[in-house]
Amino acid sequence: MNKLINWLSISFAPKAKKLFSHPWIAAVADSMQKMVPFILAGSLIFIYNVIKSYVSALPDLSNISNFTFGMLGLIVAFLVASSVMENLHHQAYIQVAGLTSIAVYLVNMTPKINEKNIMQIDFSRFGASGLFVAIVNGLFVAIIFHLWSKIHLLEDSSIPDFFVNWINDIFPILISVAIATVFVFSLKLDIFKIIQWLFSPLQGFGQTLPGFILLSLIPAFFYTLGISSWSFNAITMPIFMAGITANIAAVKTGHAPMNIDTYEVMFTSALITLGGMGATLPLNILMFTAKAKKLKILSKVCIFPSLFNINEPLMYSTPVVMNPLLMIPIWINAIIGPIVIWIVMRIGLLNIPSKMIQVGQVPAPISSVMVTQDWRAIICYIVLFTIYLLVWYPFFKVYDNSLVKESTEK
Repeated sequence: MNKLINWLSISFAPKAKKLFSHPWIAAVADSMQKMVPFILAGSLIFIYNVIKSYVSALPDLSNISNFTFGMLGLIVAFLVASSVMENLHHQAYIQVAGLTSIAVYLVNMTPKINEKNIMQIDFSRFGASGLFVAIVNGLFVAIIFHLWSKIHLLEDSSIPDFFVNWINDIFPILISVAIATVFVFSLKLDIFKIIQWLFSPLQGFGQTLPGFILLSLIPAFFYTLGISSWSFNAITMPIFMAGITANIAAVKTGHAPMNIDTYEVMFTSALITLGGMGATLPLNILMFTAKAKKLKILSKVCIFPSLFNINEPLMYSTPVVMNPLLMIPIWINAIIGPIVIWIVMRIGLLNIPSKMIQVGQVPAPISSVMVTQDWRAIICYIVLFTIYLLVWYPFFKVYDNSLVKESTEK
């Protein structure tokens, strides 16, 4: 085990951090993080709609959700292109590339313009279902602008700077939009459907039990190496968003929601991530019984954030990160949690969420009931808390005793 941990800390973790900090990869991850306020704005409306279902006199605010959560694809198209330009230090192109990406995204939606100049687009393509399309769209535009920046056209000429800047904006804009229009209007290709088809195996796998486990385990594994789970949002968020969007649509048409792998199940319900990724709240509770003075103090410091599913203070102060004894239970919990939730939801013992609620800092089991709209979530919470506690206990005791021994020796 020591050899494994040494390899992870000395060789694997630094290389992984370097990979995830690559400008192009980091730009996509940053974009997923920057879109969170729009997701939360839409989530608040879904929570409001739960209240409205009991108080019919309240006004309909669904258009707020339509133009926040319902615009995620369009927003991400801008964010990806502009974030890449920022990471590559092309300051002059940050806004222009983002705006060009929006224009190209609109083309890729395959709009139909009738004789009265009225443009018709399937509104659902602007939302969460278009996230993979938006990422590819933004990266495509970013590549065009990045390649053009290497030409340095007219930069050393006597022509005024503002005119040179215009020229160097016009050409990448024209190239980006021209390529998109050729594919969509001349070759009659539905880019949206093509990209969705290319990524459909990934989305399909994400909604299987092995996919569900991996989408829990992989971010948790890297988190124990000190790499934030945000690094994986480029992969996880489109799967989560597509899942909950399909569930919402299914309920509207009178069908049952089927997608378990959603943000609501993985995070908001706080059943899998009880106290934070890796289910660290039971560890925090165990720390109140610690013999080591350090753990006893930290238990009081970290408990408030842990109750609200924020475990960074615990992860880095205990520490759990790069701690051979405490990393393993994180990995075990990241496997057990998804398996238990998958089974109880598939056999009908707990409702599959059909409302987008991504306000993740609501304490469980309040959040568990709120997300599933099922009081049985309290039973699931108690069962999982007990399982997580049993997983943590032996590792915690060994670590606690090691700290006591170390303190005594000093």
